[in-house]
Amino acid sequence: MENDRGPKFSKPKFVQPDEAMVPPPSPQELLIEEAPALSTEVIEGKPVSDEEKKKKTATPFQESIRRLRRDKRAMFCLAVIVLYVLIAIFGTPIYKLAGPNYKSDMTNTTIPASVYRDFTHQEADRKHEGPSAQYWLGTDSIGRDLLSRLMQGMLISIAVATVVEIIDIFLGVTIGVLAGYYGGWIDFFLARFTDVIFAFPGLLFIILLVGILGSKANDMLGNIPVIGANGNARLLFVSVGLALTVWPLMARYVRGQTLQLKEQQFIEAARTSGATDFTIILRHLIPNLFSIVIIASTLNIANTIISEAGISLLGLGVQPPGSSIGLMISDATDFLQNHPWEALMPSFVLVIIVLAFSFLGDGLRDAFDPRSKD
Repeated sequence: MENDRGPKFSKPKFVQPDEAMVPPPSPQELLIEEAPALSTEVIEGKPVSDEEKKKKTATPFQESIRRLRRDKRAMFCLAVIVLYVLIAIFGTPIYKLAGPNYKSDMTNTTIPASVYRDFTHQEADRKHEGPSAQYWLGTDSIGRDLLSRLMQGMLISIAVATVVEIIDIFLGVTIGVLAGYYGGWIDFFLARFTDVIFAFPGLLFIILLVGILGSKANDMLGNIPVIGANGNARLLFVSVGLALTVWPLMARYVRGQTLQLKEQQFIEAARTSGATDFTIILRHLIPNLFSIVIIASTLNIANTIISEAGISLLGLGVQPPGSSIGLMISDATDFLQNHPWEALMPSFVLVIIVLAFSFLGDGLRDAFDPRSKD
């Protein structure tokens, strides 16, 4: 009957302390234990360190750079472009110092390498020579060093592309952002103006510009050593002409991207906080247009180099004794049958650099806009 009255409780037993129990840690030990090198956090059943969390929270720009680095073709083309620029800038001074003195048979005088390896120097008795220790790529039809002239032509291509892209980015971004951000009659006016410029033939505009001002170029720019002294006076007009005909494409890209960005929440937040239109454009819109501007500029550099070479090939660009890749090809066309090397060598360099910029532009587009692959 005792079981019906309720549960039975047993008498508690006395538990002896475990003599092997570890004593509590001291405050110093607690400080050491609470400062691990890398803390971990369990996400989806897997421990994740702080370093891995930083990688996972990378910015979109960092992710784009990582995608670009994984593109072996784009990185190889970037290395080719860097080598091209280094040779164009530093190749000529080094080349002039690396050669021995030369005794001319015609003048019976000793000529240093800094003179006979200059791209304007002529040796009448050294025409159409092949590669040698004195002239590493040989000489042209009037005895000028081909390698020196080629490096000068590469420098001209870089200079023209730089000037064109500076003007292209300035005009394209300014007009594209204003048209896309404000809309209305501003967008209508700028869009129609862009269409007019875009429809005008670029080559015809350059021919008109050089035809009107080209004859006066040496008089106006002759006092500038880099431009006027070596037959490069027309180069500035060619650069401006090319820039004024290519910026509409940049403006269209920027306008389309601005139309999308101005509807984003961060633009609305900036507007709500009292930011002016100038501040929004300068601090929020233009930084977010970085990727499309870089991609369009890289792809346009290849077209600029081809255009400059074509204009010089027609005799409208750099004039003798100056040098450019197009002018070298033009000078060598009369000797293709007997001396094809003089035309093939600058043509090969032109093809390599154009392909490098084109593939790099494709790699940048894939890295900054992965959706373009779909």
